[in-house]
Amino acid sequence: MLGWCRMLVKRSLIDAGGNWKHVVRFLQSVDQSSDLVETSAGNMQIATGRHHTLLISNSSVYSCGSSICGVLGQGSETTQCVAFTRINFPSLSHVVHVSASHNHAAFVMQSGEVFTCGDNSSFCCGHRDTGRPIFRPRLVEALKGVPCKQVVAGLSFTVFLTRQGHVYTCGTNTHGQLGHGDTVDRPTPTIVEMPEVVGSVVQIAAGPSYALAVTDDGTVYSFGSGSNFCLGHGEQHNELRPRAIQTFRRKGIHVVRVSAGDEHVVALDSCGFVYTWGKGYCGALGYGDEIDKTTPELLSILKSHLAVQVCASKRKTFVLVDTGTVYGFGWMGFGSLGFLDRGPSDKVMIPQILDSLRPYHISQISTGLYHTVVVTNRGRIFGFGDNERAQLGHDTLREGLKPTEIFLQETASEAGLVSGSG
Repeated sequence: MLGWCRMLVKRSLIDAGGNWKHVVRFLQSVDQSSDLVETSAGNMQIATGRHHTLLISNSSVYSCGSSICGVLGQGSETTQCVAFTRINFPSLSHVVHVSASHNHAAFVMQSGEVFTCGDNSSFCCGHRDTGRPIFRPRLVEALKGVPCKQVVAGLSFTVFLTRQGHVYTCGTNTHGQLGHGDTVDRPTPTIVEMPEVVGSVVQIAAGPSYALAVTDDGTVYSFGSGSNFCLGHGEQHNELRPRAIQTFRRKGIHVVRVSAGDEHVVALDSCGFVYTWGKGYCGALGYGDEIDKTTPELLSILKSHLAVQVCASKRKTFVLVDTGTVYGFGWMGFGSLGFLDRGPSDKVMIPQILDSLRPYHISQISTGLYHTVVVTNRGRIFGFGDNERAQLGHDTLREGLKPTEIFLQETASEAGLVSGSG
């Protein structure tokens, strides 16, 4: 940790003319951007799934959108929430981290306990009961006594990061995405054996069928499906165990954060530089073309900016810089890239500032399949893109090309809950 802090300070001092306040803000922003962010309205975290959104606000969790397989955690009677609605937890512990995926969700409590809900037919929720979806958050019993600090939901699998820097996985393992050296599914979280020289893991990320782990010495390990070159090794072979990405090692690059998209990956290093690799379709890598990158490459067009968060999803990428400005590139995806002057299927080939967000200082951004949600430093929430299933927290809006503010429902009785058997 000290190593990358020194490099951050050096880069920040050069760019900021010795302004220590700037350095401190930068360090805090990098540390918070992927987890809880401090806003003037309290601590918040936003997480977008395929057709839904989850939000932590002051230790409570809210959900909106489609409740397929129980991903909203609102009970079997709810098929949709048309406004952000509080999720009731069986524990008194405060929620400090949340992850959303296509068919399940995971929550980390202040105590380190993990709760999950959604479709557990693939064991991705970490429970042996696969007979029916889990409609309300349930404690992952197998991790009792193993406090966690982060959890990420992939497609039918889950990765857990403990406070001691160990990684556990469960769920589908067709491509080796669980990292255990085989393709055998795991019904409950099982520890991943990392190479002996590895330090503590400090951050994890998961794509549809692959996973990434960043260690405290700045090394990135990848495992699972090698399709689209997302593992960063220059080939498309599956990796059944964690394997270090050598490009970063050879160049002495200390990575601090990664974001795993459907077909590409974005990384942030200790100097605030951004790297991308994987499938270049629609300009998602930001190099002005659609050429695949088999190993990580520096996105030099953003080299003059201090990036503090990177966010990848389906053929699109966002980069948040320390000034609170957001850059986007890739596929517009029904307006989810946020450019008001582009069509719903257009491509943005190089990073461009989202003018629609210029009036706000953005603290965090998360993007799903066709929608994107941001949190400002004042605790305001804005969403844009597809809202066909109320994933932007509005009942009548169908497509929000312009960022629309989202509000919370304090009690379930006030919320627009839609019930049904489907």
